[in-house]
Amino acid sequence: MATAKSKEKYTECVGKRKTSIARVRLIPASKSSITINDKDVAAYFRNDEGRTALEKPLSVGKLVGKYHISVKVVGGGIHSQAEAVRHGIARALSTLDPENRIPLKKEGLLTRDARIKERRKFGLKKARKSPQWSKR
Repeated sequence: MATAKSKEKYTECVGKRKTSIARVRLIPASKSSITINDKDVAAYFRNDEGRTALEKPLSVGKLVGKYHISVKVVGGGIHSQAEAVRHGIARALSTLDPENRIPLKKEGLLTRDARIKERRKFGLKKARKSPQWSKR
């Protein structure tokens, strides 16, 4: 796959978590860098927890410093977006080289965490909370 503007080869995959959707592109490069929504990782994820979540699939696959990663992420909160990006990177690494799939799967990085907020039902106050019942 190649973009219309440049002749760079890249691998693209989608990662999801709750309502966050991340479109991840892995571009082979001599120096590693990660950009999220055209911002540097340190500027986008201010806490270390978000940045370490992104680096986990690369460290499991022993591929730190070999790819430039470009991400477009929408929806959800910061933590959810970090997990969606992590899922997208792991999926891209497994499609790039099938040998990466086994260690990524053992770490649970290829599993999509599908837990989302349950919808509110008619007649209830929240998803499951019912109005207070009185006998008389």
